[in-house]
Amino acid sequence: MAPSTILFDFDYTLADSSEAIIDCFNIGLAGLGLPAAQPDAIRATIGLSLEDSLAAVAGESMRPQAREFRRLWRERSDVIMVQLTRLLPGAAETIAGLSDQGSQLGVVSTKYRCRIEEVFERTGLRGRFGAIIGGDDVQSHKPHPEGLLLALERLRVRPAEALYVGDNAVDAEAAQRAGVPFVGVLSGVTSAERLRQWDCVAVVETVADLPQVLSTAAAGAMPG
Repeated sequence: MAPSTILFDFDYTLADSSEAIIDCFNIGLAGLGLPAAQPDAIRATIGLSLEDSLAAVAGESMRPQAREFRRLWRERSDVIMVQLTRLLPGAAETIAGLSDQGSQLGVVSTKYRCRIEEVFERTGLRGRFGAIIGGDDVQSHKPHPEGLLLALERLRVRPAEALYVGDNAVDAEAAQRAGVPFVGVLSGVTSAERLRQWDCVAVVETVADLPQVLSTAAAGAMPG
């Protein structure tokens, strides 16, 4: 049986804001007196909290500076983030199609909720989502399941009635800890092998492949 509710990660799952993230990250590093990081190193942290991202790129010793890093990031993000964010190919069509077919949709991301909402307002998709949970809505970020559990509560569904779609191992772990089936997408920087270390319903190239996964589920033969 296909799930009635589909929850999505945002960055590298539905959208690409990596250009803005790299810019904001290096502005934050400069403000802390640190040299700029390589774009690939920053891309590898997309999906993590800012605190974990800073520690991954600049070292654990910089974690106490995360509050100032966040302030600098937010200041720059206010200027460029939405402008430089684009939906990934097939994302808008998949969202509209699932919504039209009666699926409840939600987003659970570490990104600020206001950024996600602004992107969806700009693209005419805001009304398709019944719940948007950003990193500023929770105390504990992925892989902690708090965001997923909050989305389920707001949408009034049980974990087994939902599906979480994401590109990162932290998405897969959060889904497992919440008891929500998970579909991995390869539109980010995480490999299929890494995603398959978790209990995935399927690993597909992009969200455009999701309707086929759901169709298979509805036929009673959910792929492994």
